[in-house]
This record gives sequence, C-alpha cells and structure tokens, in this order.
Amino acid sequence: MTTEPEAALRRNPDHDSGTDSGTGLGSGTDPGPDSGLLSPVRAGVPVERAVSDLAWLQAMLDAEAALARAQAALGTVPASAAEAITEAADARRFDPRALAIASRETANPVVGLVQALGRVVAETAPEAAEYVHRGSTSQDILDTGAMLVARRALHLIRADLDRTAGALAGLAERHRDTPMAGRTLALHAVPITFGLKAAGWRELVRQAGRRLADVSDSLPVSLGGAAGTLAGYLEYARLEGASADPGDYAARLVEAFAAETRLARPVLPWHALRTPPADLAAALAFTAGALGKLAVDVQALTRTEVGEVAEPAVTGRGGSSAMPHKRNPVLATMIRSAALQVPALAGALTQCLVTEDERSAGVWHAEWLLLRECLRLAGGAAHTAAELAEGLVVRPERMRANLGLTGSQLVSERVAAVLAPLLGRARARQLLTEASATAERDGTPLHTVLGAIPEVAAHLDAQELAALLDPVTYTGVAGPLVDRAIRPGLIHEDRPDRP
Repeated sequence: MTTEPEAALRRNPDHDSGTDSGTGLGSGTDPGPDSGLLSPVRAGVPVERAVSDLAWLQAMLDAEAALARAQAALGTVPASAAEAITEAADARRFDPRALAIASRETANPVVGLVQALGRVVAETAPEAAEYVHRGSTSQDILDTGAMLVARRALHLIRADLDRTAGALAGLAERHRDTPMAGRTLALHAVPITFGLKAAGWRELVRQAGRRLADVSDSLPVSLGGAAGTLAGYLEYARLEGASADPGDYAARLVEAFAAETRLARPVLPWHALRTPPADLAAALAFTAGALGKLAVDVQALTRTEVGEVAEPAVTGRGGSSAMPHKRNPVLATMIRSAALQVPALAGALTQCLVTEDERSAGVWHAEWLLLRECLRLAGGAAHTAAELAEGLVVRPERMRANLGLTGSQLVSERVAAVLAPLLGRARARQLLTEASATAERDGTPLHTVLGAIPEVAAHLDAQELAALLDPVTYTGVAGPLVDRAIRPGLIHEDRPDRP
C-alpha cells in the first residue's frame, strides 16, 4: 500500500533532480538550501545550525524517542521498543527534503516522519515499530520539538549576550569619566560620559538575557493527544493494563515526558493555548531591540563628521562596491537589520494566540517559520553584537573635540541654574537664550558673550564663567551611575575627586 507521503514523492519525481528550465536554476521542486544569502546577520553563526531543518528534524525525533521512553517508564511500552526507537531517532537517517515534499499532503512534517521512523525501527526491531508515536498526535511532537530547538538556540544566544555584556562592562569602566556630548533630538544637549552610554547598552543586554533565561526555564512539553484530552495515550495504556485511574496515569506520563526532554510540565495541554511561542516572541523581540539600540548608536557615532567610535578593523570588511575609500559599519548594520525584522515577525507570532477550536487550521502552521526566523535573526544579532562590543574602537580625543563644537553652549543649563536665584529664572533663561544665539552667530565663546553682559558680569567674572562652561566638569553623577550599574554596592571612598 502506498502511503500519502510516498505518493507525494511519486507525483514529484524531479524533486531533487536539478533539471534546467532555461532559468539557470533547477526546474524541479528543490530550490536548494536557504544559504542565508539575503540574511547575512545570521549566515554562518552558531544559531543557524541550531535551528536548521536538520536540527528541527532531530528535535522532533528526540521528542518521539522521549515519549517512548516515558511510556516505557510507566510500563505501557516495552523497554526494548523504547530503546529501538531511541536508537533509530537519528536525523542523519532521514531525508528532510523528501519529508518536506511529503508534508504537502498532510500540512505538517510529522505524519511522514512517523512513517519513516517506523520503517527505520522495523529494520532492526520489527516488533518495536508499532510503538512509534503510540497514542500521540502531530502537534505534540512538533510543538515539543519546537521547544527543544528554542532551548538549544536560546543557550547560544544567551552565551553571546553574556559576551556582549562583559565587553560593554569593560568599556564602561575604562571610560567611566570620558566626557562626550549627550545628544537629544540629534543635537548636542548636555555632556555625558561614554562610560555611561556603554553602561546603558549593557543594561539593555542584561535585561534581554534575563528575559531569555526566564523563557528558557519555562519552555514546556506538549502532550495533549488529538484534542487536548490525552485520550489516545490513556486508551493504549488501558490496553497495556495501566493504572485504573486515568488522571493519575496522565499526570505521570506528562511528568515522565517532561523529565525525558528536560522541559517544563505545562498546567494544561497547549495545542490551542499558544503562550509558549508568544512568550518566545516577546523575549526575542526585546533582545533584537536591545541590540538594535547599541547598533544605531554606533552607526551615529561612527559617522565621518562625528568619528567618536569605529568598528573593529578587519581586512576586507566594510568595503564598498563603488567607493574604495569607504569602510562601512557592517556589524552595526547587520544588527540593526535584525532589530527591524524580529519585532515584526514576533508580532505575527503573537497574533497566533488567536486560534480557533482545539486545533487550528493554519494558525499553528504559520508559527513554525516565524519562530525559526526570530531565533536565528536574534541569534545572529547577538553573535554579531559580541564581536562589535569586544572590538569597538573608542576615540576620546574626538569626543573632546566635538564637545567644543558649540562653544560650550551645551553647558548653558548650568549657568542658567546659577543665575536664576540672582536674576530671576525667566530673566536668566532669556539672557542665556540670547547669548547662545549671539555666540553661534558670531562664533564667539559663550563665556565671552556672557561676560560682556553687565547683568551677568555683576555676579560672575570671566574665570568663573569659563569654569562654569567647562563641559568636562558638568557630567552630573555619570561616574557613580556607571559604578552602580557595573559593580552594584561599590562605593568609591578612595576616589574623592569624583562626584
């Protein structure tokens, strides 16, 4: 008897023949692997392998093997059958492309996989084949596999976030007191320190890591059977003489399955309660956005006219196809590309919470590619961010030079605060606004313009004005904020020169 997946393969005999149709590409149904040509941020990074088709296939096989072992632990599947299924559950024995083509007949890859696994098991242990996928349903296996894939990918992403946070901590400490212009709405505002900026990047990265850790720790197995009642599992267990209490058996089966997979035990079957993918989506979107903040700041600071930081120099990197002189900020560009994509994909994943009945027709199916793309884009961004943070070139001298571009006007806030009790707040602000406009128009230092105003000169001499308008001495508590962020509880009693 020909199975539906096998029939699909017969209807697509050229699925891997690579025959030419005049386009320069194979005209069969095999377009070749997704090489990452249009997604350089994740091309070649560790997470790409962790969420590949082969990895996904292995995760589903791991779920099948874990289910058999869990049933064997409860005495409803022979231990020898569970061993045979576990031995056969090796993705290298299966053809992912053939399974993909076959899945067009069933709308998911598990049906064909179960048939193929049964055949592989039967080759060495014919009596064990009937225990493959016993009482189960496609969604239990695919959803559990998805959680296994996600956990493995999150492990890699979290490691790269730790690398990034460590590098940023080093930058923050080294540049705790390196002054630079703070910018609001693209213009100079008041001075900050580069250490404070780096500490801010690090805090976002650490928050992303915490969110991913929380999600990773709660990824659940999926075990519900055809409609979330576990009826199929219970019936097969009854036939094997299992406990007369269905609730007790079901609880022990879920517990055993969770132990075998090292995933969490859910409160209820979640075929139509799509919290796990939605939680993953939210954490991955935040992660991409957090890394995107680092990327856009680096892009802004690396501009030719700003030049306060630069990406690590690697021979051949950042070249332009038209302009030989350019070295583009490619790491930040790739990270930013991911930061723009993941939230959109995550929004679509969150939308999949709106699923009908006990099993969806299309909503569940829409999640798979969205989830994989979120994982590999966020993973690619995290891996790239670690390289960027570890090799970022900081140029304090350029930061100091840019502080002088506005003739100390970015410290006008300080003078206004000093003059307010002397002249009144409204008058002090008016004088500073007019003096700043004059300084910008004439190219005269602000302290000189202010010193020529009798109302100001009556209270502050030239030396005092110059000191008040020195941007290096107006960074607030930037240094202590860095200390608090990088080394909580540390008090710099031996550094009285610092605020």
